[in-house]
Amino acid sequence: MNTRLLSIVRKEFIQISRDPRTLILVLIIPVMQLFLLGYAATNDVRNVPLAVFDQDRGPAARSLLDAFRAADYFRLAYDVDSQAELQSLIDGGQARAGLIIPPDYSTRLSGGGNASVAFILDGSDPTVAATALSAAQLIGQTRATAIMAERLERRGASLRVALPVEVRTQVWYNPDLEQAYFMVPGVIGMILFALTSILTATAIVRERERGTIEQLIVTPIRSWELVVGKLLPYVVLALLNTIEVLVIGAWWFGVPVRGNVALILGVSAIFLMSSLGIGLLASTIANTQQEAMLSVWMMLLPSIFLSGFFFPLEAMPLVLRWLSYAMPLRYYLVIIRSMMLKGVGLEAIQGDVLALTIFGVVIMGAAAARFRKRLD
Repeated sequence: MNTRLLSIVRKEFIQISRDPRTLILVLIIPVMQLFLLGYAATNDVRNVPLAVFDQDRGPAARSLLDAFRAADYFRLAYDVDSQAELQSLIDGGQARAGLIIPPDYSTRLSGGGNASVAFILDGSDPTVAATALSAAQLIGQTRATAIMAERLERRGASLRVALPVEVRTQVWYNPDLEQAYFMVPGVIGMILFALTSILTATAIVRERERGTIEQLIVTPIRSWELVVGKLLPYVVLALLNTIEVLVIGAWWFGVPVRGNVALILGVSAIFLMSSLGIGLLASTIANTQQEAMLSVWMMLLPSIFLSGFFFPLEAMPLVLRWLSYAMPLRYYLVIIRSMMLKGVGLEAIQGDVLALTIFGVVIMGAAAARFRKRLD
């Protein structure tokens, strides 16, 4: 590495260290984003407040309520005395579900008959409602099976009916279906994509705002040296952020890192070509840092929503799924999640790595050519 390039890299590191806002953005924001998304961005619904209108108060009703208490999906928050009171709690949002037990519930079951209860759900939030509905149905089926077993035992029989088909389920890579296992690798992609593109665009535009870009142009520094020297510090910072998120994710959230760490960093460096290229391209469009930020976000927002970071690609319409193939972040999220959770090698992800490389070369090449042209 020649002395001119080293001088540009050294100058950029000095500027970063003297800018507290940049330091906060680089060091603190990734950690905040990791904890916020690791804890808040989850579909694991627990402790749904439940209002109970128990008109029976018998032993069978108490057993049913015990079954709801044992499942951590529900929290028996209210014991009401009328259906109107139950409806008022659901309307006001204090309760998200209601359970109505009829007055003859215990009598019917003790006499060998059938009984039914009413389970009411607030469907204004479909995610919570779907989880609560599945949990309530499972609790009801489990309780019904237990009652049938008790009746057969009293008759001297046993419940040993072999089903013709048995589905034995296995969950690989994430047996407990922890949402953090899905979110933490995605945060690495978000940090690399958003942070580096924003910092690159604003750093170059800041030189133009201060008038120092003209001073660099008249020096013997070649245009490619200026481009590489401005980008290289952010490559180093982005890889340090990647290591930071990997360490915190594994230590705090317990997310496994089953793949080769060196391979993860290598693929991340390939992905950086796309994010740095977007930042460089935005710097050629904008004249102020505010314009640079807006330009980057215009490119980032479609990537965030069409990459599979928040919403599964399988749930999207066909047109949006096709559009997602134009987003470099889509390929990186597949790669990073496969390497971290499944521990796969390069042979399993070579197609996504190839696509990521092509995107990086094309975007970075076009951005560097436009940047050099603007310098000239």
